[in-house]
Amino acid sequence: MIGLLSVAVLAYLFWLLYGRAGSTEPPSWTSSLPALNAALNATSAVVLVSGLLAIRRGRRELHRKLMLGALLVASVFLASYVTYHHYHGDTRFQGQGPVRLFYFIVLVTHILGSMVALPMVLTTLFFALTRRFERHRRLARFTFPLWLYVSVTGVLVFFLLSRYG
Repeated sequence: MIGLLSVAVLAYLFWLLYGRAGSTEPPSWTSSLPALNAALNATSAVVLVSGLLAIRRGRRELHRKLMLGALLVASVFLASYVTYHHYHGDTRFQGQGPVRLFYFIVLVTHILGSMVALPMVLTTLFFALTRRFERHRRLARFTFPLWLYVSVTGVLVFFLLSRYG
């Protein structure tokens, strides 16, 4: 079920970005969504690190709340991201030279990372909710750094697009 949901979400996002044009007249309020998305990604990163620190200190209930908070923030990000791209379509990077190569390396690893992170996050959550903590711990060792990377590179993509978009 997690795999099917992940594929459906990723297929929709791919279609949204590359399979259709943005609206001819997007509502003015949507222009603020990229900054909101960057703030949500940054918040997710901070909450993720806080969750890791909480579990390392043995504070399981705080860890649980923080990780659910990170999932909530990531979900709000996804809704905002879909809303923005519904109206605006794909955003073209205008930078040239070495910054262009850097941007595309960051963007491609961010996109691929997010594609892998989605089912991993959902599976890690499933193991925690079903109290399979050993499996949760083993998978979280890989899920956490990938989710953190995706969050941080999302902010970096925003700043690069803001500067060179």
